[in-house]
Amino acid sequence: MALGHALRTLGIGGSGMATKSLVPAHAPAPAAVSFGATLRRWRLGRRLSQLALATEAEISARHLSFLETGRAQPSREMVLLLASVLDVPLREQNVLLTAAGFAPVHRETALAAPELGQVRRALGFMLAQQEPFPALVVDRHWNLLMQNEGADRVFGLFLDPKAAAAITGPPNVARLTFHPSGLRPYIANWEALAGPLLQQIHREAPGGILDEGTQRLLDELLAYPGVPTRWRTADPKAQSTPLLPLTLRKDDLTLAFFTTIATVGTPQDITLQELRVECFFPADEATDAIARRLAGRGGARG
Repeated sequence: MALGHALRTLGIGGSGMATKSLVPAHAPAPAAVSFGATLRRWRLGRRLSQLALATEAEISARHLSFLETGRAQPSREMVLLLASVLDVPLREQNVLLTAAGFAPVHRETALAAPELGQVRRALGFMLAQQEPFPALVVDRHWNLLMQNEGADRVFGLFLDPKAAAAITGPPNVARLTFHPSGLRPYIANWEALAGPLLQQIHREAPGGILDEGTQRLLDELLAYPGVPTRWRTADPKAQSTPLLPLTLRKDDLTLAFFTTIATVGTPQDITLQELRVECFFPADEATDAIARRLAGRGGARG
């Protein structure tokens, strides 16, 4: 009962295989910036020269230079062309269009909206397939949107209900990893897990400029005690890894997982593009057996 209360407080427990914990509020609109400055930031973030970008877009370097300095105004088609070449996310494509004086073209639909009912069912199917091991769905700010019962069972072994009550704000996977009252005291390889997570947040900001919501999250994570000062800036030599290890330890119980993160392959909506599905897989037979026993599925498979 106590553990269940703590998990519900954090938004990761309760009523069934996969539940929507929250629909995050939209961040305030950013201050107006020029199209040229925004385009240049994206180009530098992608480490492209003007000549390289112009060549890829099949336009003249002179015209691109004029666009960046404001001496020429882009057409709507030019904005979308350059955004496509630069692999700009849908949300930021809208920012580019607005800066150029055009209406946004990419919609952002709440995950709870009726139009995304099929998506929610598909996500629920994915979470169910991950049983008896944990699986989570998060947004671009690592806010928890859905989870399976495996996540409730496994993380419930480590969360302290009274300590968890001290965690404020929406249920957030990054916060749960860094907060001293969350899972952090039980993550045996905390630096090996938390360091790459922060570098990923840095890496997702073209030109090193974060949106307001991500900047708030980063500032919060960096303010927690024991966070190395070297994590405050992006490490250009840091390599992204397809798998991250997670070792949870409490008293004589140790669980070892590795995690993978999947995204929607062909999103046509901002919400869908920013969804992440994080799946936890047992890294040893003992963890496999414990997870199956918690779910009432017997021991490890042979």
